[in-house]
Amino acid sequence: MTDESTLSAGLDINARIAAAVRRGRADRKLSLEELATASGVSRSMLSLIERGETSPTAVVLEKVATALGVPLARLFDHSRDDASPVSRKVDRAIWKDPETGYQRWNISPPGYPSPLQIVEVLFPPHARVAFETGVRDHVVHQQVWVQDGRIEITLGDTVHQLAKGDCLAMQLDTTITYHNRTDKPARYVVVLVTLSPPVARRSA
Repeated sequence: MTDESTLSAGLDINARIAAAVRRGRADRKLSLEELATASGVSRSMLSLIERGETSPTAVVLEKVATALGVPLARLFDHSRDDASPVSRKVDRAIWKDPETGYQRWNISPPGYPSPLQIVEVLFPPHARVAFETGVRDHVVHQQVWVQDGRIEITLGDTVHQLAKGDCLAMQLDTTITYHNRTDKPARYVVVLVTLSPPVARRSA
């Protein structure tokens, strides 16, 4: 991919993120201040994200997505009135985390009404991403299927070592850390299912 096409793809994905955050905030009838409080992300950063003027890290985007009640993958999708059930490889935009360099792209058809989403990830050697968000409004199930390399996934206090061909099933209700301890990149597929309506939480 040329520098020019890489820049174009980056601008496109930032525009998708901006639109998704604006759309999510409007759906939940939240002001910027309310979203900042719910997500722990500053109002100024949220404003930059909504204008597509910054490249936020994966950790920041995860906080925003959780506050909006959607999985992270939804922020890389784009709304379409004529959503097709077919996703073409040529149309997929790659997002790169500015902090770690890990890359992800949505496989599922953009905007198509489905509780299931498929994402592919390329995780660099020695990279580490820690998502601190725990309980979510919606119940989200996720499975990680390793295609190449090795990846270490920590759910709360439980550590899972995954090699090529291994698959880990989980519910996103605790902190999660991805760590590639090797000298080679890891590639894996993530499948997410969001249950709707959300399951009511039990009081203590």
